[in-house]
Formats: sequence, structure tokens, C-alpha cells
Amino acid sequence: MRTPTQITVIAIAAALLCLGSPSWAGSLTAADLKKSEDRALANVKSFSGYTLHGADHAYSVADHVVDSDGVQHIRLNRTFRDMRVLGGDLVVHNESSGNFRNASMSLARAINPARTATVSMGSAIKLAFNAYGGSTNNVAPELMVYARGDIPALAYDVRLFGQQADGTPMEMHVIVDASTGQILEAWNDIKTSALAGTGKSLYSGTVALTTDLVTGKLNLRDPGRGNMYTVNMNSLTTGVGAIFTVTGATTAANVFGTGATGLTAAAMQTVGVDAEYGTAVTWDYFKNVHARTGIANNGVGSYNQVHYGSKYANAFWSDTCFCMTFGDGDGTILGPLVSLDITAHEMTHGITARTANLTYSGESGGLNEATSDIFGTAVEYYAANTTDAGDYLIGEKVVKSGTNKFLRSMITPSIDGVSADCWYSTVGTLDVHFSSGVANHFFYLLSEGTKAGVPSKTCAAGNTRVASGTGTLTGITRAKAEKIWYRALTVYMTSSTNFAGARAATISAAKDLYGITSVEQAAVAAAWTAVGRP
Repeated sequence: MRTPTQITVIAIAAALLCLGSPSWAGSLTAADLKKSEDRALANVKSFSGYTLHGADHAYSVADHVVDSDGVQHIRLNRTFRDMRVLGGDLVVHNESSGNFRNASMSLARAINPARTATVSMGSAIKLAFNAYGGSTNNVAPELMVYARGDIPALAYDVRLFGQQADGTPMEMHVIVDASTGQILEAWNDIKTSALAGTGKSLYSGTVALTTDLVTGKLNLRDPGRGNMYTVNMNSLTTGVGAIFTVTGATTAANVFGTGATGLTAAAMQTVGVDAEYGTAVTWDYFKNVHARTGIANNGVGSYNQVHYGSKYANAFWSDTCFCMTFGDGDGTILGPLVSLDITAHEMTHGITARTANLTYSGESGGLNEATSDIFGTAVEYYAANTTDAGDYLIGEKVVKSGTNKFLRSMITPSIDGVSADCWYSTVGTLDVHFSSGVANHFFYLLSEGTKAGVPSKTCAAGNTRVASGTGTLTGITRAKAEKIWYRALTVYMTSSTNFAGARAATISAAKDLYGITSVEQAAVAAAWTAVGRP
């Protein structure tokens, strides 16, 4: 995706498809879980005033979180007349007894779309193609219900595939109204943004890696973390790449990389070391801090592709390959895009896809990007790597030149000239990488508060983008803020959650974790107000 500034063309991506198997939390037996799901489905129908259930509605379980006190949160995907409902997903919250507590969802009106399409499938493809180009790759449009707007409508989800001008793959969803032919919404499943033996890395110094030995060769594969591995694309953009290896079974031989880039086999491993290390630390962070084992919470690891394309100044996550892909940068403004915070950012997109599944458009898209920035920052602090110390800047290691020696700032997002510090009524029309500034700013203020000498201001009344207020806030610590955001993401947010919904979700999460009259809950509310989202 093109952006107004020179260096914000880094892709930090997540495809929002294929939720896969539910990820179970808690210690309930399989029979108990089934009983809990059945009770949730029954409650959807019994409390239709809260869930907007109707006669032609059906549901499938996507996720299930069980709190330590037995309270259950069952995430459901909704269909209507056997059609997927985009924006119809919900989370049912049940007491440990199974009694209904409430539900979280974005759907605001009952679903009653036209029964038949008046726009043909072929016409919908043509409309989408004329707007975005590409090819369907023989993937037929899906007739579905679009419920992210004011009134649910019958629509086609037209899939278009291709390549963007900078080499980034294109996997578009173009939503075409099946009655009027209007394009209701469009987004690219490849999301763009400003963007472990022993390993000698480019950005993080000498780091510990876990490798495996196969037929006399040590592979850059981590059996202890879901068999995550890293391959060399060797400047190609197609194919599967070759896993990084060193020959020999001795401890002395188990060293990858040189600490510098270059064209030799050992030097090219350096970038692979950064990617593998970042993947390992991110896995450990989510497991040790949030009790999540891998992206899908099922113990399965993703893989990394490095040296993708020629001078490719992007990186992206794709659910299609369940992998992350990193370019080497242009060598002038940007170096290889494998710093710890960027790697963690990429993996987080996969987690978002399997939890709230925030659609990559409008305010929900800004929240998707911010979620990856938030946990990219959290992982950087968790790593406690003295060569790449934690901070509230994104990609500061990869920027080689320019006014700002980073890609994004959570302290003052607007410092890049395009990101928003504050919420305002049309912030959702910004590119999602720039509207993400609102939630990034919220997270910084919630964690750290306002401090003398730090250029992070609150938002004045009527502010349209840049913070200029003089309010004061006391932070609750980054550790608490991370817990609150993760619970909000996995328990309360849904695909169409906007900034107002994020405020409600994080307040509910803070109440669950720290109490309804807690300092933490009050601080969450105050921090949202401080970024203009009362």
C-alpha cells in the first residue's frame, strides 16, 4: 500500500482468514467444554435481545476462554441462511454455572437482507477488477451477509490476487453489494505498514538459538517451539526457499551468522538469525506472560522467509502460508526488516486473526495495527536484550537514514506527520497504519502516564489529530497494560470493534483482572479520554 511518507512502506501483515481449530484455555474436560459450548449456543437463542439471534441464524465455535473462577467466554461465528455474516461474530460470556452474563458483538441491527442477488457474480467480479485489478485465480466470489455497515446487506466477497507495485503480494477482499453493485468495503489480506545453537545477529548481538540435527546438518529449526524454522528466499519471490543449515554435529559447529550482512552463505544467515530469534522470543513472551502456546494456541510454529525479493523494503505475515516474510530493505533508508519488534509485530497479526479477527479497514484496522505495535513493544521489553533495549518506538533498528530514526512512535505518534495522536470522528478514514496511533498513544499513556520531559501530551477538546492538551495521568505499568489489552483482544473485541468498542473492551478487561472499583479500571477510562475517545 502506498503511503504519503518515504519510509512508511514497510509491510506488517496478517491475513484474517482460516481461524482453524478452537484454542482452549482453562482446565475443563472435553465433556465440560462441550457442555459449555452447548449452553452458550442455547443462551444465544434464549437471550436474543442481547445477541440479535433470529430464525435463520446458526453458529460455530471459534474459541473458548475459561477464567480461573470458571467464568466462560465462548467466541462464535454466525451464519445466516448458511451464509457467512461478516461482522456478525460475537462472544458469549457465561457464569461458571452456565448462566448467561452478557455478550460482546458489533452487530447493531437485526439481519434481514434481500433473499436473492440482482447483481450477477460476473458483474461483481468485473466491478471489483475495475477498481483493484488482479485476478480471481478461479476463486469464485462468496455470497454472504455484510453486517459491518448500518444495515446488513446481501453481498459478494470477491477475492482478487496479484502483486502490488513494490512487490508485496495482493490478496484483496472486495465486498460488492449484491443488490446495488456498490463496493461496500475492500481490504488486502497482506497488511502493509510503516515498518534462535548460537546466532550472530544483525540487530540483537550474539543470541541463543535452538536448532535440530538432521543427517549431519544443523538446521535453523526450533523443535521446542512448534518446529519454527527460517528459510532463505535468495532474492526470489516465489518457491519455498531453503532452510538455513551448517554442516557438523559438534557444539562448536552450531553457530549461525556472522553479525554482518553480505553475499557469503554465512553472512546471509545473519538475517535469518534475527528472524528466528525474534520468533522464539515472541513465542516465549506469549507463553510465559499470557499462557498462549503459539499463534493459534495449539503448539504449532510458523516459519520465516528472509532475503525476499530484490531490495524489498517490506515485510508481511500471511495466513495462507502461516509464515512471515522479510525483505532486505533498500540499503539506503532501510536495512533488513528483521528487528525484534517488527518480528513480534508480524506474529501478533496471526494471533489477532485467531481471536478478535479485527477487519483490516476503518477503525478496526487501526486497532489491528496497534495491537501488533503494542505486543511488538512488549516483546522487545520482555527480551531484555541490551543490544536492542526496550522502548516505545517501532523499527528503530532498521532505519538507516531520515529525520526520524524509527518507523513509528507510540509516545507521540504524530511526529511522523501523518499518524494520529487523538481520536476524532473521521480518524477511521486514515490509512490503518496512521489511525493506529490513537491506540498506540492510549497504551503508552496507560503504561507510563505523562512525564516531565517526555513529549507525550493528552488530547485537547476538539483536537483533530495532534495532541496539545496539558492533562496529567499516572501510568499503571506496562505489565498491567499488556494484560488488559490481551484480555480485551481475546475475550471482548470482535471483528468490527472500533475505538469506542475498544474503550469498553479494555474497561471490562481491567474490571475482570483488577476489580470494578480498581485504580486500573479508572486508569483505562482516563487514558482513553486522554486520547480523545471518552
